Amino acid sequence: MDLPIFQIDAFTCQGDQIFSGNPAAVIPLNQWLAPHIMQSIAAENNLSETTFFVRQDDDKYALRWFTPTSEVDLCGHATLAAAHVMHQILNDERDVLPMVCGIGDIAVTVKNAEASPTYQLDFPARPPELVSGKRLMNRLSKALGKNIVALYQARDLIAVLDDDDAVLSCEPDQSLLASIDCFAVAITAASKDDHLDFISRFFAPQQGIAEDPVTGSSFCSLAPLWAEKLNKTTLKAKQCSQRGGEVSLALNGDIVHIAGSTFHYMQGVIRIPD
Repeated sequence: MDLPIFQIDAFTCQGDQIFSGNPAAVIPLNQWLAPHIMQSIAAENNLSETTFFVRQDDDKYALRWFTPTSEVDLCGHATLAAAHVMHQILNDERDVLPMVCGIGDIAVTVKNAEASPTYQLDFPARPPELVSGKRLMNRLSKALGKNIVALYQARDLIAVLDDDDAVLSCEPDQSLLASIDCFAVAITAASKDDHLDFISRFFAPQQGIAEDPVTGSSFCSLAPLWAEKLNKTTLKAKQCSQRGGEVSLALNGDIVHIAGSTFHYMQGVIRIPD
């Protein structure tokens, strides 16, 4: 059995800049493979996420996402990458690409379709709640090697650090970080850059990802957090991994619009024995 596979860089810097953003593998299917096969493919790809999708009879795309070690309920950059494949490779010309996943209905809006397309995720907001316990904060501070100004939790633990220099220079102890019971840890601070509102980084050792290049789903919580702190609903952010990636955000009630650019880096064929 041969399957097409595409590697798409999502949330690239400065438009479609190559070697930036977060690479995702995208595999269109006619019908689902066995979960263990999809997990094995994701492990073989060894990217932070591999997304599989099936176009349903109602013309929605059903999506599933796998890290090298586990299936996740929501992934932003791999959804952006999937939208690129649907729109630019499979020639779905709809302005809004309707999708469904484990958490329910989501959608991607195609922007500037005739020139240099960008894609906007319409994802559910996950406002984080302040964590008051000092024990967890101290333990996480030790793992990060940084002072934590405030700690929040939604799906991820979110540590607000002193400033953007603290975020950029952070070199966490991955073993200590992996011992903390959480899906992942995001660190963030207001940005000194006039063109940005905040920056972040994202560590998920329990998911087999030491540091994720750009994590779209993290902005489901980071956007409402910074919207409240800065008293604004339109934000510009950068995830400051080694590759780096830029994200435009807008908070609209219980929806976060997460927009970014993509780059078609590679494609090929997966060969799986029948």
